Amino acid sequence: MLVNIERDKTTHRLTVDGEMTVVNAVELRKVFADSLEGCSEVEIDLSKVSEFDSAGFQLLLALKLATQKRSKGFRVTAHSPSTTQVLSLYNMKGEF
Repeated sequence: MLVNIERDKTTHRLTVDGEMTVVNAVELRKVFADSLEGCSEVEIDLSKVSEFDSAGFQLLLALKLATQKRSKGFRVTAHSPSTTQVLSLYNMKGEF
């Protein structure tokens, strides 16, 4: 799993490449938390996520809630088939 972060003065753009699963949840949580600093908006591209489970969903939801709590913008710019499948299963596709 790799997370590429592009930063400008207002927006941090994260691209997750690989798995968003329980196996790497702790590492992803730290990366996501760190991405909140020094921006007014977080964008996340999930188009390269190869595997997405309940832990990945919880991380995505936690990131969204953290941005809302800090009055920051949050946007998912793209999905992979695995993220779309899980979000559809949880009936949360419209939330992301």
